[in-house]
Amino acid sequence: MEAGMFGLETPLMTALQHLLDIPDGEGGATGGKQGGGPTRAYVRDARAMAATPADVKELPGAYAFVVDMPGLKSGDIRVQVEEEKVLVISGERRREEKEDAKYLRMERRMGKFMRKFVLPDNADMDKISAVCQDGVLTVTVEKLPPPEPKKPKTIEVKVA
Repeated sequence: MEAGMFGLETPLMTALQHLLDIPDGEGGATGGKQGGGPTRAYVRDARAMAATPADVKELPGAYAFVVDMPGLKSGDIRVQVEEEKVLVISGERRREEKEDAKYLRMERRMGKFMRKFVLPDNADMDKISAVCQDGVLTVTVEKLPPPEPKKPKTIEVKVA
């Protein structure tokens, strides 16, 4: 499908379309052309991130990351912190397998999903919580208290 059909001819959309159109046999570590294009893992992660929209809110005492996760159980969702400052929300949505059912149309997205967020310096890595309610995952990262202003140091002046 052409991006131009919908008026989406921006450089970003062109780059995303190029990434999504790479066949699985091409790219880096799987025996395709070396060094020229993105690896299969990179393309897979780019697809998963592009298909996982999220809202990020800054509250007075915390940051909130809100992601729609309809139909997923808590065991299908992973929330991790990598490299001490990168919040990763990932998982997989699996297709229901019924032997006597035949799909006439499949529009819901299946497969892996992932989002990565670089957390700000004032994020408290020890106070992260995640709640999934009514198909909406909310990850809350508390803020560190602001540093107390330093009091000026008084130096005694001696008479010589």
